[in-house]
Formats: sequence, structure tokens, C-alpha cells
Amino acid sequence: MSLQVGLVGLPNAGKSTLFNALTRAHAPVAPYPFTTIDPHVGVVAVPDPRLDALAKLIRPEKVTPTTLQVVDIAGLVKDAHKGEGLGNQFLAHIRNVDAIAIVTRCFYDDDVPHVLGTVDPREDVAVLELELALADLETIAKARERARKDAKSGDKKVLAELHLLERVHKHLAEGHPARTLALTDEERAHLKPLQLLTLKPLIYIANVGEKDLPDGGELAARVADIARRAHTESLCVCAQCEMELAEWSEEDAAQYRREMGVESSLARVIRTAYKLLDLITYFTATGGKELRAWTLKRGGTALDAAGQVHTDMARGFIRAEVIPAETLLQIGSLTAAREKGIMRIEGRDYVVQDGDVMHFRFAV
Repeated sequence: MSLQVGLVGLPNAGKSTLFNALTRAHAPVAPYPFTTIDPHVGVVAVPDPRLDALAKLIRPEKVTPTTLQVVDIAGLVKDAHKGEGLGNQFLAHIRNVDAIAIVTRCFYDDDVPHVLGTVDPREDVAVLELELALADLETIAKARERARKDAKSGDKKVLAELHLLERVHKHLAEGHPARTLALTDEERAHLKPLQLLTLKPLIYIANVGEKDLPDGGELAARVADIARRAHTESLCVCAQCEMELAEWSEEDAAQYRREMGVESSLARVIRTAYKLLDLITYFTATGGKELRAWTLKRGGTALDAAGQVHTDMARGFIRAEVIPAETLLQIGSLTAAREKGIMRIEGRDYVVQDGDVMHFRFAV
């Protein structure tokens, strides 16, 4: 399971610069709209100090971190839902991501014109969110028309679906994103095939100038206020700085961040996305050959975790041997943990905890 975060924003907001910073890629960056046409996709390792510590302890032949996919999507403009700019391509690309990160421009630069003529993150966000909502309204309207025709049969399931679509349409039409509508798990499952944009978890990123680090200044404060009102998370980054730091040695980059009082933007984006998507990390160590980190939805069971490793493990699941990473690091080895009886034996319904080190017993 690889988490996918889509970077969206108005043209010249700094999406591609941030993408390069996060992925150490080299997507084109230029001071004019639509530098990005096809989405760039970068896969980055999720930094995890626990994995590093376990690797030093176990010394496996191979260490495999879990990954994050970052998608740099074409700049969005007003009336994108009608196909303006690269709107239709943009909307098609963003429907597949797990979470949306709205990159807002919070820096001034005469050499990089703002597509709306003035730097105001509130206005940027208003344009972006309106376009996402209008696209969803169009999607819901089409689904509602199909349901209305099918509902003539009197089928209770179709009538329930129609009622749900009517609720979502009304909520969107009143100016609210779908994520703020109270929905049951069953209702969310019904809506999932529609890939509603405003139902996806949202992160706001204030892209500031270096001189405004670490807190971002007044423009970043506006973004933080928008996030608070939306009951979600915001981050303050200097994408240009981070892109340049990606070319430095790890030691020099770490020293710069300490001096500026900032943390790696990659670590913060990942931590925020995991929090919004309610994800955890667990580890497997296969006979000293491979130590691997995996991502799982919080509340997932040992059977779910085994299935991620291999379908045969889920099909022939017998039991899971489990120990928290922190405990294993204290004990010193898996062998010692087993000898002391600290490795727990858990069944298929065991709810996996963040940081669990797991070994699956199975037979097929």
C-alpha cells in the first residue's frame, strides 16, 4: 500500500518546485503557467527512525522502507471544471490520489507573475476549492439522474442510493465540501466509485520565501487560519529552499535546517498525510534476509497485514508473532525476545498497532 498525495494549486504556486524538493526529481520549473502538463509521479522512501534502528539491530541483507507517491498535477485555473486551461486533464489525474495537498503561493517575486494578478492565498484557495466542488456537483448530478431513472422500479437499494446522492448534492450546492457531510462507512463505500474530489483528505501548504522562515509570516498565517476553519492541517515550507537542499549532503542540509529552525518538508508532509488518512506502519523481518516497513489503515487486523505481505499468508494464516519495535530494540534481538517469551502470539483478528514487528506463520 503506497500512499499517493497530489500536489495541486494555481499556476506558478510552486508545485513543481516542491515536487522536486520532495522527490529529488527534476520536473521542469518556469515562471509561466502550465509548465506541468502530464502529471509527474515520484516515489520516495518514508523516513522512519524505527526502521533505521531495527536495521542496525537485525543487520538484514536488505532494508525496504514503505513509500510515498507524490504527484505533481497541472496548475488549476478558474472554470477548470468546464475545461478551461488544462482542467479536464487535471480533474482526471487528481481523482486517483489518496489525499490532496493544496500549494498556496505565499511569496512575492516580480519575475514570477501571479496568475490572478495579486498574491493572496485566501483568493487562491477559494478558486481551487470552488473548482473542486463544481466538478463534484457535476459528477453527483449525473449519478443522480441515473439513479432517478432506476428508482422508478421501486427498488429499496436504489431509492436509498438516490437519497444519499440528493443529500450530497444539496451539501455541495450550499458551498460545503463532501468531507464535512456526516456519512456512515456504508455510505462512503457507495460514494467511493465516484471519486469525489472534495471527499478526499486535504492538506494546505503555504509556500513561503526563505526570509519568512520558520513561521512563514502573515501570508502563511492566512493559510493556517483557512486550515483551522476547515478542521484540517497546514504546513509552511520554502519549496525553493527545499529543492536546493535536496542537492546538498544530508549533513549540510540538516545543519541548515537546524539553523533556520525548520524540519524536512518531506517528513512533515508524510506525517500529516498519515495522520489525515489514519495510517500506521508495521515491520516484518524475514529470516535476517529482509527488514521491511509496511503501511496499514489504523484498525487493520493481523490477517489484513499478512495479506499485504503475500496473499498466501492470508489464505493459510495460522498465527502472528508480534513485538513492538521499541521493546525489540530494548531486548536486543528476536532470538532473545522469543527465549524470554516476550514475542506475543496473536490470532487473525488482532488489531495491528503502530510500530509492531510481525512474523506470520502460515500453511498453504
